[in-house]
Amino acid sequence: MHPAKEEIYGKKALAICRALERRNIKGIFVNNCQEACEQVLNLVPRGADVALGGSLTLKDCGIIDALRKGNFNLIDRYQKNLSKEETKKLLVKGLTADVFISGTNAITQDGKLVNIDGTGNRVAALLYGPKKVIIVCGVNKIVEDVEAGIRRIKHFAAPFNCARLKADTPCAKSGICNDAGCRNPARLCNEIAIIEGQREPERMTIIIVGQELGF
Repeated sequence: MHPAKEEIYGKKALAICRALERRNIKGIFVNNCQEACEQVLNLVPRGADVALGGSLTLKDCGIIDALRKGNFNLIDRYQKNLSKEETKKLLVKGLTADVFISGTNAITQDGKLVNIDGTGNRVAALLYGPKKVIIVCGVNKIVEDVEAGIRRIKHFAAPFNCARLKADTPCAKSGICNDAGCRNPARLCNEIAIIEGQREPERMTIIIVGQELGF
């Protein structure tokens, strides 16, 4: 990343952390994936049941591998050779985990989180259930406002993710969102959640990484 870009992203991230505090959410800015991984491991209590949201960022940062080696009970949706039914059971179990760790699709400059799901398990756990939620996101997820976040997801993140997952959706084929014409079962944009704050001050922590991560 260009030094000037790093500087601006860093300033934005620190401002967002201050905005998050006003929303009863802990905000932490770190420089790189290694620091993000260290923060996550420090935040998860020993022996805790830990669930994961679908996230390229967690993979990119090595957080999933670190959790597998840690002293935690990982509800590992990324195990190899899981059947659809086994995966579904793990996703349901994750809704009552002690700790839920995920990425976010977008974070606004005033500290709101914007997420869109295909099945809803990730947004459900972000909203309610797990006692602690840890979100890791790259600076490329920073957007001006909620509307910009939704546009970013539908017109940028969703086409890339649908193509990556080989989903049979219009955006995977053309690279362009066709919201009105997309009613395929593989559609990723089914549930939208906007988090403006938390009632419990210790529940949610956002780790903003000074790198571009995921889609």
